[in-house]
Amino acid sequence: MDSHRLTPISFSHPAAPPQATLAATPAGLPRAAPALPLLSARLRLQYQPLPGRWVLLCPDDLVQLNDSAAQILRRCDGRHTVAGIVSELETLFDTQGITAQVQALIDEGASRGWLD
Repeated sequence: MDSHRLTPISFSHPAAPPQATLAATPAGLPRAAPALPLLSARLRLQYQPLPGRWVLLCPDDLVQLNDSAAQILRRCDGRHTVAGIVSELETLFDTQGITAQVQALIDEGASRGWLD
């Protein structure tokens, strides 16, 4: 990864059908992204040396992440706000204007049930 840029977020795993991935509220509406994103206890974020990628280990699946997605999800620890994650990554990578990219991954993670 270029140490001065975040790469666009992408997943190498196709999305499952919506009924299998949406975390729903009792009313059946998609769950809003949490104020303090926390990776679900059912999942584990892990670096695999071969092939040199971060993966999200799910109970029945494995999702390969690009470096940017991994950097964002590594900060979903229940202590960082989205603004805090953005600030930390903008400082780390000496960049600006990544709020939409971070928010998009947080929203996607919430809709897939990756975040509590």
